[in-house]
Amino acid sequence: MFDLDRIRTILLIGDPVPLPASAAVIDAVQGIEVTSDAGGGDGFRLTLALARSPLLDYELVQNGTFRPGKRVIIGVMLGIVPEVLIDGIVTQQQLQPSNEPGRATLTVMGSDVSVVLSYEERNATYPNQPDSIIFTQIIARYAQYGLVPAPSPTADFPIELERTPRQQDTDLAFIHCMAERNGYKFYVEPVTFGVNSAYFGPEVRAGVPQPALSVDLGAATNVSSLSFSHDALAPVGVSGSFVDPFLKQSWPIPALPSLKVPPLALAPATPLRTRIARETAKQNAGTAAISMLAQSSNSPDAVTGNGTLDSKRYGHALRARGLVGVRGAGLSYDGLYYVQRVTHSLRAGEYTQSFSISREGHLPTLPVIPT
Repeated sequence: MFDLDRIRTILLIGDPVPLPASAAVIDAVQGIEVTSDAGGGDGFRLTLALARSPLLDYELVQNGTFRPGKRVIIGVMLGIVPEVLIDGIVTQQQLQPSNEPGRATLTVMGSDVSVVLSYEERNATYPNQPDSIIFTQIIARYAQYGLVPAPSPTADFPIELERTPRQQDTDLAFIHCMAERNGYKFYVEPVTFGVNSAYFGPEVRAGVPQPALSVDLGAATNVSSLSFSHDALAPVGVSGSFVDPFLKQSWPIPALPSLKVPPLALAPATPLRTRIARETAKQNAGTAAISMLAQSSNSPDAVTGNGTLDSKRYGHALRARGLVGVRGAGLSYDGLYYVQRVTHSLRAGEYTQSFSISREGHLPTLPVIPT
């Protein structure tokens, strides 16, 4: 643990059990960047100053502290409770030598622990098992990384005589495929140091919102910059049909609600585009309805916001995949949003958080925004 101007940064390194970083590593840290992305996964970047060892090599390179495959946990403490930003695995190094003494740097990059699910391809079948059960079996193989499965039930129960789920890819790719066909999301979220929740379910748009983002509110302002965009072509409607195997007749599938509930906007944007769910024609009625629901739920939000936080005034680490309120942006754009992406940047005397938020339309659903 080390301080960055009253903001305590926690760095643990190990294989596979992470331990507190050595004093030499802490002294070498120049900057830390952690990105949490609801759509693209989580990752981190460490920038470290390098010093030559007696063997004419850089010590941090030679001793393998950050060799690929090492586990790294990064956290911050803005108050009395530490918050884990990422539990990850080193996947890449970049060495930049310098002609000036003490100016060489090592950049260490990695992804959250879900990357270990992409190491090996498998051929497997899962007869008479719904996707939620298959997911639990897969995650159980990675208990040494502190992964705890948190699946939501899936409605489709395949019968072996009709269909058998088959895996011919890595565990990570197969889980993403199952999530997409159910309209679900898969991600790994740190719970505490060394323990991670492997979530498989609908996008969570309920629960207690994080402290509000406040703009143009005088002393209560905690946002350095904030801008909004309304993309009318982002949301997409879905239509489709299925063929009755007995009557050999095509039946349209009625419009189904999205899994993005509860709604975050009082006036959701009407989709201007419509996509045909072509794969439903060869599915039974239940599977076709789930496919339609999945495509509807995977449609992007129309309204997005991007900005930067003053972390000291905000007093918290903003978390992706959660709700946050916006105040002071006007009636049309105030209200609750889903946090799509947060990038935490830590340097000596500086902690900034850049973020991206979204929802399906305009006007708040709540009369008062929680602070």
